Amino acid sequence: MHHLKKARELVAQMTLLEKASLCSGKDFWYLKSIDRLGLPSIMVTDGPHGLRKQLSSSEDLGISENFPAVCFPTACALACSFDRELLREVGSTIGEECRQEEVAVLLGPGINIKRSPLCGRNFEYYSEDPHLSGHLAAAFIDGVQSQGVGTSLKHYAANNQEKRRLTVDAVMDERTFREIYLAGFECAIKLVQPWSVMCSYNRVFGEHASQNERLLTSILRNEWGFKGLVVSDWGAVVDRVKGLTTGLDLEMPHLGTAHDDRIAQAVKDGIIAVEVLDRAAQRVTELILRAQDRKPYKYNIKKHRAIARRAAARSAVLLKNEGNLLPGSPGGRAAVIGAFARIPRYQGTGSSRITPIQVDNACDELNAMGLEFEYAEGYREESDLPDETLIAEACRVAAGKDVVYIFAGLPDRYEAETFDRENLAMPQSHNNLIEAVSRVNENVVVILYCGGVVELPWADKVKAILLMHLGGEAVSGAVADLLLGKANPTG
Repeated sequence: MHHLKKARELVAQMTLLEKASLCSGKDFWYLKSIDRLGLPSIMVTDGPHGLRKQLSSSEDLGISENFPAVCFPTACALACSFDRELLREVGSTIGEECRQEEVAVLLGPGINIKRSPLCGRNFEYYSEDPHLSGHLAAAFIDGVQSQGVGTSLKHYAANNQEKRRLTVDAVMDERTFREIYLAGFECAIKLVQPWSVMCSYNRVFGEHASQNERLLTSILRNEWGFKGLVVSDWGAVVDRVKGLTTGLDLEMPHLGTAHDDRIAQAVKDGIIAVEVLDRAAQRVTELILRAQDRKPYKYNIKKHRAIARRAAARSAVLLKNEGNLLPGSPGGRAAVIGAFARIPRYQGTGSSRITPIQVDNACDELNAMGLEFEYAEGYREESDLPDETLIAEACRVAAGKDVVYIFAGLPDRYEAETFDRENLAMPQSHNNLIEAVSRVNENVVVILYCGGVVELPWADKVKAILLMHLGGEAVSGAVADLLLGKANPTG
């Protein structure tokens, strides 16, 4: 409450232009400062499964130049744990990394409903179930904010596909809207009060979310009692003046001074009441003040990577295990097959893509745990077409072995922000490999790395299937723990 009082005092001392200036960012990742009032610029940055802090503040969503950070399991994996405490621990751990890198607000978690299994961004969202999404989001938010770092619950609301995401109109009956698409947001907000909520790109009932009075004010504030700040998704603003009057406090990123000037002029012309601008400026100011409570921190990389490994194991789902083939043991003769065993798929592509500290690979991890095995590549990571030479080599390696571990799933190019998948199929190169190997050895375990639903045409031909989803940089260590009985798949 003291932040709110202080924010009101500061806003009372601001000029019209200063108030208007606070309603948009300074650049791509920073909010504006007002130096004469001692109000510093703070940084917000992408999450949600780790810290994506860019080296520069240029208007660039490039993913190459980031500070290294621990890549934790993505939301699609963590949701399988059904474990609030695990989500709280992961949130708190990421919060520690935000403190070290002087990040004030982590832009996550994302809790949009998986309306279609084809949505390219499903890996960033928890579940098809709004109850599960809401409670896990609340736990994650609670964890991050326990470190004095804010969160931005996103993307509000009904943002459930990537195709035409800037213009698509989400229209549904009221009961569906309330019980499915809003329920997760409502649950998280009522349980924990995130520092901010991020509006989505799409239209909802004909009006863009960034200027949707029913979404941003009637429901979010008047019905649910949200006290924090509403920020736009990056580039989601259509009509800035209308956005301000309907409840959008902060526009990101900075796109020049035109919108700030437009707001100031609208106040002068009596189109916007000065109280409306004051309210938005107070919310931005309050957020900046809250961020000042954050204490500096130096995190322990080894400890954080151990948490990421344990979280991946806790989130793993054992889909099938005929004849108790799993867990295996280091003794005996084994084969490890598939390019993912050397270069795992462990996170999705888009604004959440982190530069990891260190990516484990399953061959090294299994070897370190004493498993003796022969390796075959099986498929080319960059090609969907089956390579008969690689498949023949994999069959030769698999023949006569006590157990065969095949690593397969979806490559990066299959699922990402900005586009949706066309079907649920895995690459033919992966499917053909599994089919062929299962003909020469009946003791096949398939380990799946994917961010969404996949068809398994070979499911009845293998004895065990272990689903890891996208399990973060330590997923291969978690797989080794699971395959050799050091951990249980409890997802």
